[in-house]
Amino acid sequence: MATHRTKLLIIGAGPAGYTAAIYAARASMEPMQVMGLVPGGQLTITKDVENYPGYENPVEGPFLMEQMRAQAERYGTKMFYDLIVDVDFTKRPFVCKGDSGDEYVADTVVIATGAQARWLGIAGEQHYQGAGVSACATCDGFFFRGKQVAVVGGGNTALEEALYLTHHATKVTLIHRRDKFRGEKILQDRVAANPKIEVVWNHVVDEILGEGGESFENPKRVTGVRVKDVNSGALKDIALDGVFVAIGHDPATAVFKGKVRMDEEGYIITAPDSTKTDIPGVFAAGDVKDKVFRQAVTAAGMGCMAALEAEKFLATLEAMKTSPGAALAEAGRPDMVSAWR
Repeated sequence: MATHRTKLLIIGAGPAGYTAAIYAARASMEPMQVMGLVPGGQLTITKDVENYPGYENPVEGPFLMEQMRAQAERYGTKMFYDLIVDVDFTKRPFVCKGDSGDEYVADTVVIATGAQARWLGIAGEQHYQGAGVSACATCDGFFFRGKQVAVVGGGNTALEEALYLTHHATKVTLIHRRDKFRGEKILQDRVAANPKIEVVWNHVVDEILGEGGESFENPKRVTGVRVKDVNSGALKDIALDGVFVAIGHDPATAVFKGKVRMDEEGYIITAPDSTKTDIPGVFAAGDVKDKVFRQAVTAAGMGCMAALEAEKFLATLEAMKTSPGAALAEAGRPDMVSAWR
């Protein structure tokens, strides 16, 4: 067991965390990064990324994450393969405890633990991820040009994904377990008016069907879904080329519950146009606070913001040694003046 001290601790290692590390390291903040259980996050299960700027040809998600990690390390970020299991943000420096037993003591913290898509937990789903099964139409819809796909869900996300996919697919089958949608009325009206969308009511997906995978020349692929009528229990197969699961995401924020302000879904709340949380010196970036866009490029942008804001915060702390009132006022936190006297 050891204690590690740093000006900036980054918790999480996806596009947001790695970008924060790159910017912080280049600013001579000597950041430390705790990688978590799945370094690289959701991109580690994304085969081809076609919409990340700077790559003319598709780039594999794991490779993109490896390159970000290597870039962060090159500029001096110190990486730890550990999992943060407890945090104390009540006093500075902040203390974060790892599953290894190590402690990480930091003047500032960037939370970039991301979010995970909710999955159905059915046969074939995990096997065909990246081979026809996806949780992001914006990311993967382009691969289904001229093909038939299904979207599973009934909320705003499912309706929006179905509408988006009509720009690529020839047919979109929207499968919902109830007899009416939970999404907004305007989205329901658009779905009903779109001739490319067929709704299968009162059904759940029982299994994802596919074939191949025996060799490189015969890669695995989705060929359809088996759905079950929730009333009669009757099964039927629907032939298609891809399945998009759109039943929501869960932010990886359990360890921060009660430590930073969150909304009812567990997403960390930040100040407008900022990554600042309600705890001065603690910042949140990427899918851990973003339930709207959830893209690698937007997460990376927020990672940049978090590092720059952390750098400014540290400069404010230094300036407070001589003039705390003026420093906090300049940082936009005049409310904290009395706390630092």
